[in-house]
Amino acid sequence: MAAPFPVENTKATDQPLIEQLLDIAFGIDRRTKTSYRLREGSAPADGLSLVVRDAEVGVAGSISFWPLAIGSTGTPALLLGPLVVHPQRQNLGVGLTLMQEGLARAKARGHKLVILVGDAPYYARVGFQKLPEEQLLMPGPVDPQRFLYVELVPGALALAHGLVLPPHRFAEISVPFAVPHQAERQKQSAERQ
Repeated sequence: MAAPFPVENTKATDQPLIEQLLDIAFGIDRRTKTSYRLREGSAPADGLSLVVRDAEVGVAGSISFWPLAIGSTGTPALLLGPLVVHPQRQNLGVGLTLMQEGLARAKARGHKLVILVGDAPYYARVGFQKLPEEQLLMPGPVDPQRFLYVELVPGALALAHGLVLPPHRFAEISVPFAVPHQAERQKQSAERQ
């Protein structure tokens, strides 16, 4: 089935219009939110920054997906967002179209898990649901009722535990996370040998 709105890859020339839309929709303080902080210093995942164009308003909607690394093993995932729709094009299905196309493209590119912070009833339309509490930790405050996930491959969430970071931040961590009682286990193992 063809999308009700043609979805295209974002161009560099779209960025100023997208930023204006984001300021209108979410305010300039949006940049202080944890989800935005995760995107700092990163680029969207290849082929997963999309727009719907409109002759009258220009960019009618935009969505991006960002690479993440989760936990001590760096389990790969994507962060959806921001998703924005021009005020004159809301409630027409632009956002739904962008989500459906973006998730389909992410799955086709081999991605398995997508997370986001957002309105659960809105994102449930494409399968997002609330994350189990304390399975994933964001590097800043997040309302647990708005911390959502969708599996593009069944069972993908089971592999993800721990702190969510952008891949470049994960690579910078040189000290492994402490494992509870690891020293005791190592001592007991050495004593048995």
